[in-house]
Amino acid sequence: MTAGEAGNDGVRAIEAEAVPTRFARGWHCLGLSKTFKDGEPHTVNAFGQKLVIFQSGDGRLNVLDAYCRHMGADLSQGTIKGDEIACPFHDWRWGGDGRCKKIPYSRRVPLRARTSAWTTMDQDGMLFVWNDPEGNPPPPDVTIPRIEGATSDEWTDWVWKEIVVNTNCREVVDNVVDMAHFFYVHYSFPTYFKNIFEGPVATQIMKGMGRPDMRPPAKDGEPQMRGNTSIASYHGPSFMIDDLTYHYDNMDLHSVLINAHYPIDANSFVLHSGIIVRRSDQLPAGAAEVMAGKLGDFILRGFDQDVQIWKHKTRIDNPLLCEEDGPVYQLRRWYEQFYVDVADVRPEMVERFEFELDTTRPIEVWQQEVEANLARRAAESRTP
Repeated sequence: MTAGEAGNDGVRAIEAEAVPTRFARGWHCLGLSKTFKDGEPHTVNAFGQKLVIFQSGDGRLNVLDAYCRHMGADLSQGTIKGDEIACPFHDWRWGGDGRCKKIPYSRRVPLRARTSAWTTMDQDGMLFVWNDPEGNPPPPDVTIPRIEGATSDEWTDWVWKEIVVNTNCREVVDNVVDMAHFFYVHYSFPTYFKNIFEGPVATQIMKGMGRPDMRPPAKDGEPQMRGNTSIASYHGPSFMIDDLTYHYDNMDLHSVLINAHYPIDANSFVLHSGIIVRRSDQLPAGAAEVMAGKLGDFILRGFDQDVQIWKHKTRIDNPLLCEEDGPVYQLRRWYEQFYVDVADVRPEMVERFEFELDTTRPIEVWQQEVEANLARRAAESRTP
């Protein structure tokens, strides 16, 4: 009998293997590109090690192992000189390709003067780094889609937030299939929920309506938010693009939400959220920026609600599920493809899988809860 099987008393035990020490293969977003384009080297702790990010004179962003192969000094404490990062200890000059280009006090550079250089991509205002434990370059078909609004004057600039979460990053990915937590944790009201997994992409399609029991009523003259439509896709293990539309009385507000993370180590990760909003006649320049800021704060509060759950829950590999919990095990099987060698990726990890959740029972119960909350609020307001 395994630890997860029921004993004589019928109690189900929780199974949880140790978190993987291997980090996922794929593109990981380190943040907004402009953060690293200030002429200074930057430290990033990721994938269980310290990295240095610097912009060379040609404008390219480079990522290297932070420790100099000469005597172990921290390159992120050094300075940028032309196209190289100069070590603060002995001024060895390291290029973005990981090769030492110059030692000012030496006639020649040792042939083996190389350090780890990471493949980078500067796209749509974001810096990505490719991680592969096997050391292979990114395949041509493994890409991050371009985001049209990120480079258009018809959209706002990115509103970007960053927090550190002290748990394994599988917790955030599990949310892809978890419809019910949106009602109980984020106080939203899903009415339609579907998942599609295929290749390196996992998609969540969700429609919802507003919760008047959890949102203050619109002020006089302000439009009332009636619902939302979300098409959110993870492209690889850690970068999600969400085409998110909020439906108001008098308009649809179009936005793109980014949910991205990179591992610090096996038990912590950096969680990024970014949002841009499309300008319109109802939401011109200025008003769109204000709305983007409000939505950015709103999304950050939502992540904090998740974090409070993650801080206190335990890792569980054998969750006990009901019919309306969605394809948790199928999602985890999809996610596993990024933690094994390419040769070990099984067809069931990447084959197309679709699942539309029956929302009949959740909508019925949740509507009753909303109405009960509204009735209680009304009664309390009448109490002298």
